[in-house]
Amino acid sequence: MTEKQEQVAVQIIVHGAVQGVGFRYFTCRNASRLGVVGWVRNAYNGTVEIQAEGTQVKLQQLINQVRQGPGHAHVTKLALAWQNSTGQFHTFGIRY
Repeated sequence: MTEKQEQVAVQIIVHGAVQGVGFRYFTCRNASRLGVVGWVRNAYNGTVEIQAEGTQVKLQQLINQVRQGPGHAHVTKLALAWQNSTGQFHTFGIRY
């Protein structure tokens, strides 16, 4: 008997040199590959905000990728807030 993986959500605030370096596209591409749904956007304070839903394992993989970032990014800190999944997302996209 296989159990269905429980869906959870996480809000990730990415600090550092993360705007203007392709971070949103990098995140969107990686989340889509993992089957994670939600969105990513640049925040006015210079951070990048990610809202993602998926299994704990897939979200942890995304967090690990985001911690590295694309080549020209320099991530200094991640702030994580785990939440219950809302089921409202069907794809992963970039918000403007």
